[in-house]
Amino acid sequence: MNTLNRYSRNREAIQLYLLSTKAHPTADTVYQAIKPDIPSISLGTVYRNLNQLAEQGKILKLSMEDGSEHFDGNPLPHHHFTCRKCGRVLDLDLDPEILNGLNETAARSFNGIIQGHSIYFYGLCDLCKI
Repeated sequence: MNTLNRYSRNREAIQLYLLSTKAHPTADTVYQAIKPDIPSISLGTVYRNLNQLAEQGKILKLSMEDGSEHFDGNPLPHHHFTCRKCGRVLDLDLDPEILNGLNETAARSFNGIIQGHSIYFYGLCDLCKI
């Protein structure tokens, strides 16, 4: 049996935690959050399961410009904003019509096959803009 598809209590706990938050946590934050419920879990296990969930398309792995990785329990296509002051990562709800056709526009000047896109917005969040 493929280990990516085999049931894992740890993987389930990690995914449930990600589904319960909009905070886009790092692996260390996920580890700290689930450690009280699963005391035997290691940070390495959290990293491994986060990567497996991302490979399976069940979560998103967000590689930020500062080199950190954050995770999102919502795997559906959407965009993100990162505050350059406090580092928060937030969902950015955009009207789908704004970016409608972006893949097609990019494909006109690219010989390969574009299957999707990811856009990160940066600046100051509502708490840091003051």
